[in-house]
Amino acid sequence: MTKLGRLYSEFDSVKLPDDLPYTQCSTWELQFLYLVGRHHLTGKDRIVELGSGGGGSTYALAMGLDENPAFAKKTGRLHAYDFFRVGKGTFASEKFFTSGHKPEDDDSFLDDFRGRLEPFLPFLEIHAGDLWKTSDPDDTSPVEFLHIDIAKTANVFKCVAERFLSRMEPGTVVLHQDFAGPRLPWLHHSTGALLPYIEIAGPPIRSTLAFEVTKPIPAELLKRIAADDYTVDEKLALIGAVQDRVDRDHTDGIPFKSVLELAKAFVCHYDGQHKRAWSIAKPLQTDEYLSRTRADHFAQLRKAYEAEPKVSTVARLKRLVGMK
Repeated sequence: MTKLGRLYSEFDSVKLPDDLPYTQCSTWELQFLYLVGRHHLTGKDRIVELGSGGGGSTYALAMGLDENPAFAKKTGRLHAYDFFRVGKGTFASEKFFTSGHKPEDDDSFLDDFRGRLEPFLPFLEIHAGDLWKTSDPDDTSPVEFLHIDIAKTANVFKCVAERFLSRMEPGTVVLHQDFAGPRLPWLHHSTGALLPYIEIAGPPIRSTLAFEVTKPIPAELLKRIAADDYTVDEKLALIGAVQDRVDRDHTDGIPFKSVLELAKAFVCHYDGQHKRAWSIAKPLQTDEYLSRTRADHFAQLRKAYEAEPKVSTVARLKRLVGMK
């Protein structure tokens, strides 16, 4: 069992506040964040949360750090990154506001966030705004912990990979909170590329996959991940490698092999191979979990396939023999 894996047995020992800030993370994910902060981290290197949202996950992690005698509060810092506002492209909810809805004259919930995290402000460093602007491209300091709940687009993941994954070293802990999201296949094939250098903690904690870096990662591999320098077939193979290692989540509720198979369809979809994408996705409609939770995903893939110009058999034969 991995060091992180030992934390699974501690879930029942965690008592989080009843008035924890609103979050889209499950109770198990919050408990795991607390346990990592309480028992695993020191603050010697960077502790980073990408996508702090309303503050629930930040609070759970900070609470663990605050109770951790090994965490150096005077020098250690928890770095919280987010837009801290609602609006197009932010994927934020108005529930992140204390009142539960956005004020008419302000779309920022940064003050609400600071108020909720007030007990931990002495060691909390907040980075508000676009990640490309708030992260430092010249910062190469090692990252001890990385909670990724922000990589909703390929462009943002590129920033995450260039400026944060590139700083992983043996001992670095990474939590991918959106690992159950088939529309985010970059999380899955990048993890596949890292498999020789990491240990997966155990079954995903609901939608979060946790792993620890156990071997130095070649710089060229990290650059390749950041550059998205993989063919479609290579990405599908890398996701397949993760399927060989990950089955259902620890509550037995999410069938990750099926989720990752649907992620393969989105690899093809984003590459414009809509027929191939639908051929992967169509059989998955019989999966109970996916049919219940991802109907919009299937509709998106089917619509793209049906809108794709169809090539007639005659035209295809002419193309094959070089005829005009």
